[in-house]
Order: sequence, then C-alpha cells, then structure tokens
Amino acid sequence: MLRVENAQKDFDGFKAVNGASLSVEKGEIVAVIGPNGAGKTTLFNLITGQLKPNGGTITFLGEDITSMPSHRICKKGIARSFQIANIFHRLSVFRNVQVSVLSQKNRNLNLFLSSDSFFVKETQSILKNAGLADKHQEIAGSLSHGDRRLLEIAIALGNEPRLLILDEPTAGMSPEETATTISLIKRLAETRGLTILFCEHDMDVVFGVSHRIMVMEQGRTLVQGKPDEVKNNLEVQRAYLGTE
Repeated sequence: MLRVENAQKDFDGFKAVNGASLSVEKGEIVAVIGPNGAGKTTLFNLITGQLKPNGGTITFLGEDITSMPSHRICKKGIARSFQIANIFHRLSVFRNVQVSVLSQKNRNLNLFLSSDSFFVKETQSILKNAGLADKHQEIAGSLSHGDRRLLEIAIALGNEPRLLILDEPTAGMSPEETATTISLIKRLAETRGLTILFCEHDMDVVFGVSHRIMVMEQGRTLVQGKPDEVKNNLEVQRAYLGTE
C-alpha cells in the first residue's frame, strides 16, 4: 500500500531524514520507533505532504505522491493524527467529526443553512467506533487528554482513510487510557479494514500491537521486520532497546 524509498530531508544542512525506507502492506499495523530526534515525525510529514523531500520517492497504492500537496494526499486516502491533538476546542465532539466528514464529501458549513441533517449517521457511526458516542454533545475542549486523542482519531476517520497514520497516539496517557487507545487501534484495523502506521515510545504498545516494526536512527532506516526479528537484532539493541 505504501512504499518509501531512500527519503531525504534537510533543514539548513541538518539531515533530519537521511535514507529512510519503509513498506506498509494492506491490512498491516506497522510501527516506526527510534530515539528522540531519529526523524520519525519528519518522515510522517514527508508521507502526508506537510513537507517536501529533498530526495527519494514515496508511492501510495502504486501512485507517486512524492511531490503531491497534503490536501490531495488526504483525498487519496491517507489521514493522520499529530503528537499534540488538533481539535476544534469550542465545538462539540459531534461537530468536530462532522466537519471532517463534510470536508471529505466536499461540503462546507454554510452560515445560512442548518448542518444538523448533514451526514448525521456517518458521524454517529464514527463516534461509536471511537468510543465517543456518549460524549457527542460535550465541548471538545472539556474532554480529558485521552478522550481528546480519541477524538482526533475520530476526526481522521471522517476523511475515510485507507491508511491511518498516528503520531504517538498514547503520549501522556494513563495506563487505562493507553489500553483503551490500543484496543481502538486493533478494532479499527479489524472492523474497518484500515491499514495503520504509527510511531510510539511505549515499547509494550509497539510490540503488543504491531505486525512489523521499522527502526530509525539518525534519519535512516536501521531495520524493518517482525517484532521478534527487531527485538533480537543486535543493532537495534545497541541503538535503542538496550543490550540487556
């Protein structure tokens, strides 16, 4: 579904991504791990069009998206969450997701028309999938940290993605919130047929949910393989997981 080959990104001479390669097959849950500053978020920004690479190629479903703007990449079927939740704090939980659905359907909120009847069932279905149906009337800014992260995933689902990219989805969460989020990720992959690419610092999460793992170091791909292969790789142990 997704292939990144020898991606490069420089910032004033600093090579944030320096030869990263990655493959994601349909239906997989793939994790990207690495130390702080390894280039994980920059790589995600290249894939989703927030940044343009200095070299390399990125293909999605066989189509070259390397130089494609982010809004077109989104329309192609790639949605993404961020390290810090991007939500509409003053809108209700329902409206947050509805806006995303409207955008995907090429409809906009109109000051002179009520949007109450627009894509209500679609929005309700997404909220149910995300475990937020009982909070649909709450103002987004009043949600707990964990529920805000779930809402951001729900907003991403409104874009009808085929590939969902999550940037540290459990960051700052309690153990209970983490368990809820991981359960959601697994459920989305199974029930909605989603392919999921994510980066995460919690190794219990990474090794508990991933089909394959890609390890980055200093902007490059160190290895990509199944969890046991990565865990037993000596270079990975040296660079990231520790040698014990």
